[in-house]
Amino acid sequence: MVGKLGNKTLRELVHAHLKEEILANRITPGSVLQEVPLAASLGVSRGPIREALGSLAAEGLVTITPRRGAVVTSFTKEDFLEAYQVREVLEQLAVRIAVPRMSDAELDRVDAQIEEMIRCSAVGDDTGFFEANAAFHEAFVVASANSKLIEIYRRLVGQMQPYRRPSAQLRGSLDRSVAEHRAIMRAARDRDVDRAVALVGDHIRVPQRRLEGISEDDFATEGFLRSDGPMPRSESDVELSGMLRGDLAGRS
Repeated sequence: MVGKLGNKTLRELVHAHLKEEILANRITPGSVLQEVPLAASLGVSRGPIREALGSLAAEGLVTITPRRGAVVTSFTKEDFLEAYQVREVLEQLAVRIAVPRMSDAELDRVDAQIEEMIRCSAVGDDTGFFEANAAFHEAFVVASANSKLIEIYRRLVGQMQPYRRPSAQLRGSLDRSVAEHRAIMRAARDRDVDRAVALVGDHIRVPQRRLEGISEDDFATEGFLRSDGPMPRSESDVELSGMLRGDLAGRS
């Protein structure tokens, strides 16, 4: 991994590090990202920090305001509900375009993500389950080969990712989630486009319906946003953090 990172600019490394911290919920929604403390903690100048924050703002992960600076995007209940509504439409469109054109081999690779979800659920690997789930959904979006759809979808999902634990809480049973994914796959393999589209919509509407029954105050509580605590650190993230704080400090 070090060799691959060596080809990246300092701005790209800072951006990757901060993005991972945000998506893993170690920097929580509503946090203010100040250039000076960040530069000091990472051992770099303010320039790469400023550029990285600009890139994060372009992705919708932070909001830059004149007085507060960069603030990690924070969803209200209504924001979250609207995001689910848009995601539903995007994924239904992706499935409608993708299913008729996907090969059996492509569908096999998507089906493998369901098996990975089952494996991760059995061993209590929540992070792995989330990743396999995300890969399942993105596979149809990518298979649509619609570049604008892919761009908009990834931006939206990136904004929602820090909330993936409460999303799972809203969805409920992981067994039910697996069953819903299997039903989508059966329809896709049968080339029943209308049924696949309907099933994807039903699947994404499950957390929407439960979200509608939660008060704004309950949604905003710390316990709901971080119901299972922060995501565990990956080995690659530890390595990147070390490089930013040490070996790359001289590149600022």
